[in-house]
Amino acid sequence: MTAIHYDIDSDKILTLTIDMPGQSANTMNSEFRTALTDTVTRVKADADKISGIIIASAKKTFFAGGDLKELIGVTPDQAENFFNLIVQLKQQMRTLETLGKPVVAAINGAALGGGYELCLACHHRIAIDDPSVKIGLPEVTLGLLPGGGACVRLPRLLGLEKAFPFLMEGKQLNAAKALKAGMIDDLAKDQDDLMAKARTWILAHPQSKQPWDTKGFKIPGGSPSSPAVAQILAIAPAMLKSKTKGCYPAPEAIMAAAVEGAQVDVDTADRIEARYFTQIVCGKVSKNMISTFWFGLNAIKAGSSRPDGPAQSKVTKVGILGAGMMGAGIAYSSATRGLDVVLKDVSNENAEKGKAYSEKLLAKKVSRGQMDEEAKAGILARIKATGDAADLAGCDLIIEAVFEDSGLKAKVTQEAEPKLVAGGIFASNTSTIPITQLAEASAHPEKFIGLHFFSPVDKMPLVEIIVGAKTSDETLAKAFDYVLQIGKTPIVVNDSRGFFTSRVFGTFVNEGITLLGEGFHPASVENAALLAGMPVGPLAICDEVSLSLTTHIRDQSKKDVEAAGGTWHAHPAEQVIDDMVSNHDRKGKAAGAGFYEYPANGKKYLWPELESRYVDADKARNADLTLLKERMLFIQSIETVRCMEESVLRSVRDANIGSIFGIGFAAWTGGALQYINQYGVTQFVARADELADSFGERFRPPQLLRDKAASNESFH
Repeated sequence: MTAIHYDIDSDKILTLTIDMPGQSANTMNSEFRTALTDTVTRVKADADKISGIIIASAKKTFFAGGDLKELIGVTPDQAENFFNLIVQLKQQMRTLETLGKPVVAAINGAALGGGYELCLACHHRIAIDDPSVKIGLPEVTLGLLPGGGACVRLPRLLGLEKAFPFLMEGKQLNAAKALKAGMIDDLAKDQDDLMAKARTWILAHPQSKQPWDTKGFKIPGGSPSSPAVAQILAIAPAMLKSKTKGCYPAPEAIMAAAVEGAQVDVDTADRIEARYFTQIVCGKVSKNMISTFWFGLNAIKAGSSRPDGPAQSKVTKVGILGAGMMGAGIAYSSATRGLDVVLKDVSNENAEKGKAYSEKLLAKKVSRGQMDEEAKAGILARIKATGDAADLAGCDLIIEAVFEDSGLKAKVTQEAEPKLVAGGIFASNTSTIPITQLAEASAHPEKFIGLHFFSPVDKMPLVEIIVGAKTSDETLAKAFDYVLQIGKTPIVVNDSRGFFTSRVFGTFVNEGITLLGEGFHPASVENAALLAGMPVGPLAICDEVSLSLTTHIRDQSKKDVEAAGGTWHAHPAEQVIDDMVSNHDRKGKAAGAGFYEYPANGKKYLWPELESRYVDADKARNADLTLLKERMLFIQSIETVRCMEESVLRSVRDANIGSIFGIGFAAWTGGALQYINQYGVTQFVARADELADSFGERFRPPQLLRDKAASNESFH
């Protein structure tokens, strides 16, 4: 069975229907390349019998793009062969494009990546006006660049400036917006209308060629050498660098391929793009990102961390205890997904303040045209703000989101738990206190679980599900299903103080503060984190969390550890934090003063006195930026390995996804464990020992890591 069906009708219109056998979606794999080569050979032979060509799909989607399993396996020693394969594929597309026959893309579903590049090689693009149709080039989000001609054709279609956001940011549009942007040429009502419009256009344009193959063609908006575009290109690399911090080679390669390609003919530009594409595919960053953001994320969403036995479930009514920032965010995330929500606080007034958070977010959507007033009112009607625990009756899930105090959490648990329906489950949104400890207040510890959301809940995609010592598989399955139900990404971890994300996040913040305490300039510390790929510096994020909350959590943890007969090991960062809070009354952003100053009208800036109080002039002057970056990345990866060793983490997949989505670990690495893989496990252990010898035993590699290095085994 061929991957491309070949049908010529009575009007001599050839319909090429792509239908990859044994796949739910069409992809640019070796089978497709062979089929395309055979098809193009046949088209050339039949040229006199053909009046035009329609490229269509037999799948629900039009074309899904490149085969990521194939791309992730390409190694540097295969670069020449891979380059030649890409050039051959592009030559087949170019042959169809220059045959002298009108070619129409009949887009019936999503046309992303290589799928849209195939459309760009057509003379006319028509899409069904349906919400399922998405058009764009998302390759950059996986560390890749569009390698099927988009860097060549899209700038010639839209102009360089308008093409850049689609090429370098991976923007995806629905059909109507794609038409407005110029990415497609027409809309159809349905499949029949789509094919009819394609036929009509072909019959009306018997002699068709691309604009860029027409004599006298000029790129819209100007070529790279035109004054207006040259002015933009003079600053574009600096603007790009400020976004990527030099961690992501794909956007830089895309810009280079597009600009260089715009200065030469199409065929030469195709080869330029193919060279950059090969370089990126063979690099580590694309492999890191494909592994985590495609294969890892899809596996999690497919339920890889969910127990197999329990049946799928849905929450209809969720109760939330505490209407502060976290509780209000959970309420919003649940209500927008169609769940009824009871938002309870100590008073109706406090609960209404929490509900107002949802009203504010929804009002923004209305003002941007993303929803209407009726939809907004419908969502708000699903949130019942109350100070009365009786209103929790009938909930099949209750989530406690009160202050990090074991006693308070126990009190609200015992008050609310009896209101659950039969089979209902209770969850705590604690970020640090062990779930097994909190479950002692529950009458049904087997139905007690941790659901650790991240702030702000409406924006943060991750939920860390924590399984206590007595939590049942059925409870875990219900919690997992709820997280997916509200559109979040679940990772599953076993119980421990701080679980996974808070433990690792704490090492990042503490290492940054320790660097300041050692005498490094705070600006160097913050910039090193950003240049390593972290979204925010450790001092800034500590201010956001608040130094006073940090000390409270530490004191609570110390108290619990010592009460259990353990020994509390002080971290060198504690001295700086205590000094800031106790001696200088600088408690963080919410208090108006922390490591940063927060002027009423203006941007925040580092507290000037940090320099005189902590900075060693020689250290600051001779700071090794690579060392600073490594210390912050290494300490997080080492703590992640400890979580694996202690069976807190259940899978490498959850570790990598959780570290990026929950902590903000450098996304270019593919996650905290993938960072070790790409660094080289043996080399990582050697470097960690060097750091431990110089800066403390916290860098000493755990035994699991040494065992991996000894057997030359990566984390998989």
